[in-house]
Amino acid sequence: MVRLNKIYTRTGDRGETSLGNGERRSKADLRVETYGTVDELNAVIGLARLHASESLDPMLARIQNELFDLGAELATPDTGKPLEFEPLRIIDGQVDRLEAEIDKMNARLQPLRSFVLPAGSPAATHLHHARTVARRAERLMIALSAKDGEPVAETAIRYVNRLSDHLFVAARIANDEGRADVLWVPGGSR
Repeated sequence: MVRLNKIYTRTGDRGETSLGNGERRSKADLRVETYGTVDELNAVIGLARLHASESLDPMLARIQNELFDLGAELATPDTGKPLEFEPLRIIDGQVDRLEAEIDKMNARLQPLRSFVLPAGSPAATHLHHARTVARRAERLMIALSAKDGEPVAETAIRYVNRLSDHLFVAARIANDEGRADVLWVPGGSR
């Protein structure tokens, strides 16, 4: 259980923070940067929720909660050593649910004939922003997993990959089911 009685602890004043397993790391560490980017993604989704429809908001609320789970997973790497608690891990069912939601939303959309610019309604614009932050988080997770001794679960990487797709389709739904999408016109400003 999380208990936050005091917001500041002064333990990070020298540029370090603790991982979920108690290990101290620089705040500039790639693992810290990675879960910090997941936190940023969560905040951008919060902005999108300010404008989201009643059909999108519950999905986005659940995703925000799952992103806290993902952040906890990234902050508690699976080193194979026993912990005093059961760490949170993203599971296949969460990836499967994203895929099912993508398929359901995408069935309501016309096929694309051009790339979509991150524009349109406020909800769509924030969702496109969230999509780009999700892609950055994914790149950081892959870079982290490529380092020796820095495990990142494949399921977590799949989750973020699928989440960026989910956010793209949700942005199209927020743009009047794609009818208000702003399409790229190649060379259109020459």
